[in-house]
Amino acid sequence: MVGGPGLLLILLGAIVFIVLFTAKVKWHPFIVLLLAAYGVGLAAGMEANAIISAITSGFGGTLGSIGIVIAAGTIIGFILEKSGAALVMANSIIKLVGESRSALAMAFTGGIVSIPVFCDSGFVILSPLNRSLAARSKQSLSVYAIALSLGLYATHVFVPPTPGPIAAAGTLNADLGIVILLGLVVSIPSILAGYLFAKVFASKIYIDPKPETAPHATAKPEELPSVAKSFAPILVPVILIALKSIADYPSKPFGTGWVKTLFSFIGNPNTALIIGIFLAFLTVKKLTHVVTNDWVTEGMKDAGLIILITGAGGALGSVLRATPINTYLGEVLGGAQLGLLLPFLLSAAIKTVQGSSTVAIITTASIISPALGALGLASGAGPALAVLAIGAGSMTVSHANDSYFWVVAQFSDMSVPQAYKLQTLGTLVEGVVGIISVIVLSFFLL
Repeated sequence: MVGGPGLLLILLGAIVFIVLFTAKVKWHPFIVLLLAAYGVGLAAGMEANAIISAITSGFGGTLGSIGIVIAAGTIIGFILEKSGAALVMANSIIKLVGESRSALAMAFTGGIVSIPVFCDSGFVILSPLNRSLAARSKQSLSVYAIALSLGLYATHVFVPPTPGPIAAAGTLNADLGIVILLGLVVSIPSILAGYLFAKVFASKIYIDPKPETAPHATAKPEELPSVAKSFAPILVPVILIALKSIADYPSKPFGTGWVKTLFSFIGNPNTALIIGIFLAFLTVKKLTHVVTNDWVTEGMKDAGLIILITGAGGALGSVLRATPINTYLGEVLGGAQLGLLLPFLLSAAIKTVQGSSTVAIITTASIISPALGALGLASGAGPALAVLAIGAGSMTVSHANDSYFWVVAQFSDMSVPQAYKLQTLGTLVEGVVGIISVIVLSFFLL
């Protein structure tokens, strides 16, 4: 088997291959990641049967840990989008803070909505409300568009049950409850940085709001779910998962009896997200087969692609762990003291070149997994902080090869040069603030 510097060249070659074939050749990440797994195994001199075993065990093991969670989270998001619950959440937050602070409200609304709903879908859902608020406040649409965009982006990369952070947590064996809690903490300064960027910089570029309507934008209150029902599918699973993490803490704050057993069961991410699906059903006025079958099917279609890519990433990580690269990386990185900067920079590089934040997160987690020990991130809160560092990199930066870039530009009437000045530069600012926040947290937790 290959050793020494040859292993590092193999790893670098795999990264270049993944980036080149996903960004330039436009192959699907599922195929590219699996080919990279085979290529790494063969180049490292692994036996044929060992390669197959590592790929299948890595694929199955990854899906076994987070497959249901990704599917359930995606279904919840789709139902909240279709039922109008996302709009209810947005209106509720604006009523709470007032229209005078409506841009800030939209930033935090985006942060809440994007926990279960993909950021591009969330932006489309909330765009009519964004235009209306910009017109009523007599401000440029650019301020509201970027505040919303960066608010959505923060929790999209930091807070499960968004698929990227879930997949990374599974790959790095990070406690999902800790990832959620720390992800929420890191999201706050990131959202505030995005809001300040919107107010200070985006406000210099005027875009006429041109208010328009869209589904649910002018719906009567009685046609929409209540505030409690709208928030429940997000908040209840998050609270249950957090309670499980507390119950499983070594100090045993809930004891060792039935209370701990209950929280460990209902707070298991699989159980909690299944509960979330049924809570999402309650946001619909009349529960029919259209909701319980058709909407669930549509949500599962979106989840299927993510699950397969995540599994392929797990296969690559399994092959990497089966080689001596873990030991060699420990020797190389041990004195480099890169710590959390390495996953951040690697994720940022992959994101910038190929465009997808989810692919960047999954790929980076697979590559970085064998190096956690060498980076000093293998125990305690280390794996969770690594997930967040990868998340910060995965938003740095959004430009023309990112579908979200075009969603924000097209739904906000931005020209391409304006989108580069606003969306691309804004995600750079937010990503840098994100990794700084993660590093600051590490001073207290590592």
